[in-house]
Amino acid sequence: MTRGIEILYFEGCPNYRATLDLVRELAGGNDVELVEVGPDDVEAARFLGSPSVRVNGRDVEPGADDRADYAFACRVYRRDEGLRGLPDPRWVAAALAAD
Repeated sequence: MTRGIEILYFEGCPNYRATLDLVRELAGGNDVELVEVGPDDVEAARFLGSPSVRVNGRDVEPGADDRADYAFACRVYRRDEGLRGLPDPRWVAAALAAD
């Protein structure tokens, strides 16, 4: 059973609700926690932008855990089809399956 599924976001982010829907669909009934991040919490939260999806503390985007470009900003993901505001569903599924 998958535990520790989080979406880090800030209010006003245009993509966090769609990301929440995506993750809930892929999580198969597991709880998904929304974690609101404020401007003063960016570094402590290792916040790469909104929305960020973590499973058991690890970002779903390959290689993202090695990054340190923390920002109180909208997150953009480099996917096969170009830049998008949501993570690739395959990354989310892989992170959930690896648990």
